[in-house]
Amino acid sequence: MHIHILGICGTFMGSLAVLARELGHTVTGSDQGVYPPMSTQLEAQGITLMEGYRAENLTPAPDLVLIGNAMSRGNPEVEAVLNRNLDYMSGPEWLAREVLRHRWVLAVAGTHGKTTTTAMLLWILEQSGFDAGYLVGGVPRDFPVSARLGGSDFFVIEADEYDSAFFDKRSKFIHYRPHTCILNNLEFDHADIFDNVEAIERQFHHLVRTVPSKGAIIRPAMDEHLDRALAMGCWSPVQSTAIGSEAQTPDWRAELLKEDGSSFMLIHHEQPVATVNWNMTGLHNVRNALSAIAAARHVGVTPDHAVAALNRFGGVKRRMELLADVSGVKVYDDFAHHPTAIATTLEGLRNQVGDDLIVALIEPRSNTMQQGVHRDRLLDSARLADRVIWANTSRADWLSELMGDYRNSGGDPERHQLDTTIDGLLERVLDEISEPCHVVIMSNGGFGGIHQRLIARLEEKASHGR
Repeated sequence: MHIHILGICGTFMGSLAVLARELGHTVTGSDQGVYPPMSTQLEAQGITLMEGYRAENLTPAPDLVLIGNAMSRGNPEVEAVLNRNLDYMSGPEWLAREVLRHRWVLAVAGTHGKTTTTAMLLWILEQSGFDAGYLVGGVPRDFPVSARLGGSDFFVIEADEYDSAFFDKRSKFIHYRPHTCILNNLEFDHADIFDNVEAIERQFHHLVRTVPSKGAIIRPAMDEHLDRALAMGCWSPVQSTAIGSEAQTPDWRAELLKEDGSSFMLIHHEQPVATVNWNMTGLHNVRNALSAIAAARHVGVTPDHAVAALNRFGGVKRRMELLADVSGVKVYDDFAHHPTAIATTLEGLRNQVGDDLIVALIEPRSNTMQQGVHRDRLLDSARLADRVIWANTSRADWLSELMGDYRNSGGDPERHQLDTTIDGLLERVLDEISEPCHVVIMSNGGFGGIHQRLIARLEEKASHGR
């Protein structure tokens, strides 16, 4: 079968392309931006990529067109699919029908931490010999590609609450029907498709409705939005997680041995199990680990084996990924694009580096952030950085107004800065750097290649002496 994919270079649709190719299909696809690393991964799989959306990309006519959720009416290729009466469906529907059907699905949902938790769970199962299939919305360091069919009945998937397609406004995860379901957390996000947090709670409840009574739901003990989603109805056993004494008698608990989360004791039903000593930091990653351990236990992996695997976990690209250390200046890449993610990421780094200088370069790029939904939380989310440089490359009025209000109210103009160009941002970062220093670049996009440009400038300065 010839399958053509619209939006093929997105992490989800690109992963579907890998799975379709592994199933033996001929796969082609088009996207507005065809660039590495996804383009490289797809071309290595023998998948033909087309730059731009055009009706002629559908000649000869494919047997099936998978339409990504970034596509909308008016797109010339979408219009051609409809006008020619070609068979089409959403990516999540195809995945459910052709890959997930009759498999034990382990789904990881939540506003934050989905990719990392999915990668942790997958690594635990891999180290336990499960040969599970998977689809991850990022690039796990421990695996060569973002998706595979696997050779067992188990399939681990990052379960996104974003909509499925322009013709299917249900959340993607509604299609997956998990047997083991992690609910990491729930906050307001995706303001372009959800009116309020209650609408997201309703979608999470719809996910809960698909979990069988012999399945399992794993959730943090302290999350009021998940409380409300589950209060609408739950028919599956629920396991809770917590850190320290924040909740009474959770099923799974972490007792921190180091403040930065790099070492903690795993407690199961109030009985010590084993100590996690790993390369990850931050309380958010401790929570991710608890969920992954609990989910792995549901399919038969003992907690001590799960801990042993996590102690060797390599992490995920773009999640506090150290890109370079140039003469004591460390440059990190992080995917954070929500105030909660910004705050927890900086908290983990601060606990790790103590009083070292932290410079945060942040691009509020997501649809929700672009609308200014979280403007009142934005500056405070970066409070643990010594200097914060905000990228306003889209020239959003609300962000300029926010910085103006901050300065007019007596805020330190050196602590929070703003620029609208990549060149300007780069110069501001370079002006703030001293040694030792940690520069954290936060964006859910490519950020104009500023990462490598900064590293190149630092290396140039180092070669000429400071």
